[in-house]
Amino acid sequence: MVAVTGTKWRTLVLIGIAELFAMTLWFSGTAVGPELADLWDLTPAQTAWLTNAVQFGFVVGALLSASLTIADVVRPRYLFAGSAFVGAAATALIAGVVESGLPAIGLRFLTGVALAGVYPTGMKMMASWFVKGRGLAIGVLVGALTVGSASPHLLRAVGGIGQPRLVLYGTAAIAAVGGLLALAYEDGPHQPETAPFDPSAIRRIVSDRGVVLANTGYFGHMWELYAVWTWIPVYLLASLEASDTANPERLAALLAFGTIAIGGVGAWLAGSAADRVGRSIVTSASMIVSGTACLLAGVVYGSSLAVTAPFVLIWGFFIVADSAQFSTAVSELADDSYVGSALTLQTAIGFLITIGSIQLIPIVQRAVGWQWAFVPLAIGPLIGTLAMLRLRSRPEAAQLAGGRG
Repeated sequence: MVAVTGTKWRTLVLIGIAELFAMTLWFSGTAVGPELADLWDLTPAQTAWLTNAVQFGFVVGALLSASLTIADVVRPRYLFAGSAFVGAAATALIAGVVESGLPAIGLRFLTGVALAGVYPTGMKMMASWFVKGRGLAIGVLVGALTVGSASPHLLRAVGGIGQPRLVLYGTAAIAAVGGLLALAYEDGPHQPETAPFDPSAIRRIVSDRGVVLANTGYFGHMWELYAVWTWIPVYLLASLEASDTANPERLAALLAFGTIAIGGVGAWLAGSAADRVGRSIVTSASMIVSGTACLLAGVVYGSSLAVTAPFVLIWGFFIVADSAQFSTAVSELADDSYVGSALTLQTAIGFLITIGSIQLIPIVQRAVGWQWAFVPLAIGPLIGTLAMLRLRSRPEAAQLAGGRG
């Protein structure tokens, strides 16, 4: 038992680092979007697709994986590593050979497809080692994803402003190292046997009432999350300029990194809390705070750095604190033989939703300005909270967090 426990925590560290490194690819194009827009004369819509192409590619990759149950057929370490290598290569190609927007958007789409083999697979890898403490484990994984997603903004802030290729090459190299680390993973004692392709698996996943409610909570959460992560750098730049803050571009990049990265701490602490008090309580509380922040962003806009910085850091802490718990809930509620496919389907639909909210924000911004652009996002946390409270009242809640709901 001691050996298994020791290996369990070593695995947590290994996969957490691998996930952090691989997920630096997600916002690599977004972080350098202003530079690429100037370099290639991109329109605002084309620049937005440097992010949306990844979201769309992830959806396509995840749906393909779920429909073919790839996540339950291919050994997790090979799927994770191979996907990280493909995403790293696509990102390096943008830096090395691409000279216009369209091929870059195509390669960003390929990066999203590849990342569909990283994120859900990492959750399955964690779940195979943890039953007790699974919320903490997947919380650490999502925390690693969060810090990794934020990292391109840090690279840009410390030396990449005006140097997009530096950021792209840097994130590609880091992601490749993440793939190499994943190859050292060994299946855990709770890893189910690989399953053959079974189209009926999808029907079982979408007809399970408990899974449906957990997924609805996740979908509400996702309506807000990636739209904020995508547009918070632009909101911050506009707000800092409105307050006449010195050096606003660099400060906006640093604050954007902090806003996203602090969510890693939130995911870790929320995971530990959810294992003790219940997943529905933790997810509901997190969505109430983050949904309220969507409304208060207009009040804070244009304030001094002393007001803006704490506000966005609190928002960033709570906006992703609940994310891992929706996935953990599905891993506890779904058929054990198809946990990988259930998680992949959940994330596929969730990221499909993000495309709509990401595209919505600039439309709202043109009508009311950055001050109130995030208001429509509050509907997602509201719906998600209602779904999770409903799940808490159902018999399936006994399967969550050791019976804590």
